[in-house]
Amino acid sequence: MIPKHFMRRSEVGEVRPSQSLTTFGVGSMVDLPNMSVMVMGTDDWAVTHAAEITEERLLRSAQAILGPQVRCFRSPPRAEDVNQKTNWFDDSRMIGIPVAPFPRWMVCSRCRLLSPVGSQLFEPKIEAYRPERTRYTHDCSTQAKPAVVLPARFLVTCENGHLDDFPWVSFVHDGPSNCNGLLYLYEVGVSGEASDVEVACKGCGKKKRMGQAFGPSARKLMPACTARRPQLRDYDPAGCDQQHMKPILQGASNIWFPMIISALSVPQAQDELGRLIEDNWAILEKAKSLEILDAFRMVGNLKAFAKYELAELWDGIQNKLQASPEEQTDPNDLKRPEWEVFINPASAIEGSSFKLKEVEPPEGYENYFEKIVLVEKLREVRSLIGFTRIESSRDFDNVSEFPSKRRGKISRRDPTWLPASETNGEGIFFQFSEAAVESWAKKNKAYEAEFEQAHIQWKLSKNLDPKGYPWLRYILLHTFSHALIRQLAVECGYTSASITERLYSCIPQEGKPMAGVLVYTAAPDSEGTLGGLCDLGKPKKLGRHIRRAMERMSLCSSDPLCSEHRASSEKLHGAACHACSFLAETSCERGNKYLDRAVLVPTLTREDLAFFR
Repeated sequence: MIPKHFMRRSEVGEVRPSQSLTTFGVGSMVDLPNMSVMVMGTDDWAVTHAAEITEERLLRSAQAILGPQVRCFRSPPRAEDVNQKTNWFDDSRMIGIPVAPFPRWMVCSRCRLLSPVGSQLFEPKIEAYRPERTRYTHDCSTQAKPAVVLPARFLVTCENGHLDDFPWVSFVHDGPSNCNGLLYLYEVGVSGEASDVEVACKGCGKKKRMGQAFGPSARKLMPACTARRPQLRDYDPAGCDQQHMKPILQGASNIWFPMIISALSVPQAQDELGRLIEDNWAILEKAKSLEILDAFRMVGNLKAFAKYELAELWDGIQNKLQASPEEQTDPNDLKRPEWEVFINPASAIEGSSFKLKEVEPPEGYENYFEKIVLVEKLREVRSLIGFTRIESSRDFDNVSEFPSKRRGKISRRDPTWLPASETNGEGIFFQFSEAAVESWAKKNKAYEAEFEQAHIQWKLSKNLDPKGYPWLRYILLHTFSHALIRQLAVECGYTSASITERLYSCIPQEGKPMAGVLVYTAAPDSEGTLGGLCDLGKPKKLGRHIRRAMERMSLCSSDPLCSEHRASSEKLHGAACHACSFLAETSCERGNKYLDRAVLVPTLTREDLAFFR
């Protein structure tokens, strides 16, 4: 991470490439030991040091959401020898993700002076060989070393993705003021809560507790949204319609949610040459003539095509370019092509990043599962298309349905490329019996109507479009996936946060039906490909784990309270909680919503819904 507009460009910390999308993406804040920084937009990223990542289906989806100007995906910029640390002053150490200090208002840890960075009262300190010690200091005493200055932990935001410093001056003065007195932020209690924090003006003597900024009655104290976009260093030219900004703490969990689209690299070609062209399309698409293709071969970029003649390879490239639009699937439906490959594993072409093996369903579960497929090799590409604040985009099944005005932008202009990451892993695919699922759903139409009504009320309470109810089969698939992940994590060698889900659900009334679950690992390090997950997918072992998962779902340590819960406008889940069903945010695709263990097995208060008996 490289700060912008600091004293000078300098390394201040490190994050993993995958974290630059899921945890510390554009618009998020990174807490360092002595300061807090905001990740800047992609306009400031060093594109020349960002490797291109190819995934054609995902690119079409990104273009459908953001526009046709999006041309490619790129990994976070990184110098080749950044980890060798041979020369701390080499230009290669200045290549990374740009960041800038935020919040701009900071407080002295000794005298409690509260002032913006631009006031020149605080001095930046950089130690070239110790980037973690980068800090601001305040020389407020002649008897000791300068005190470290820390970021003020109060901010204001709005649902449209804007973020700004807390309006300290207007807040303490009850509105606009000409007072030029210095502000101080005191801890007047020991709890650390907002009610025990006081801001005081030394010029006029006015004081106010920060607790007055929170709560329904404090809404009128907050100014209208300034439409500030600190990640882009500007203000939204379209303005903002929010009449009052919402106060929020710096470390709040709802201050930043990534909007990520992902796709699995499943082969679409019907022959080996076509598969190789798909795998190397990032290079081949730039070959605009046969001469350029020949030059690529001469410099060693086409080693994978050693056994093919140049003319044969050129014809394959032209066939791919001339594919008719009818042959391409809906860009917003990323899961349908994957489903078609998983349910026909015998016809799937094996590649360097894709390999399937069908096995028999476990004994006793033949009537529930149509097919079990071991995904021995898997590649997933994820891309960051924006972010949200306060409300998560996971409230929608498809991020393309999320209101565009609530999506925070990652660049000032329409992006021509998007940050992305590719990961390899393994998994187990479950194809549920369509006849069993449809028969079960018809028997529980009353429960279907109950959950759908809760879905509508919950969406309306969030000022969202109530459409998009995923139907009862989705609740079944989702809860089964969570139960299995929690059980497999006990024995497979992966942590539960390293295992994630991908649900394939579609009712017959909306198209060709789908009812499947892919439980897989997609970690950016060696933990994603240990082989332990596929080993547990063998029939004898898998049957044992499914039985244990169902046993654990039948009784929760929070029962009877957990089993008595019903979906409502406040919580969009039934009998489910952290003790029995919830997973980490990285593992669940719907934010722990649409869950109810009563649809799997009988519980203390409900026995009529169980799919597995």
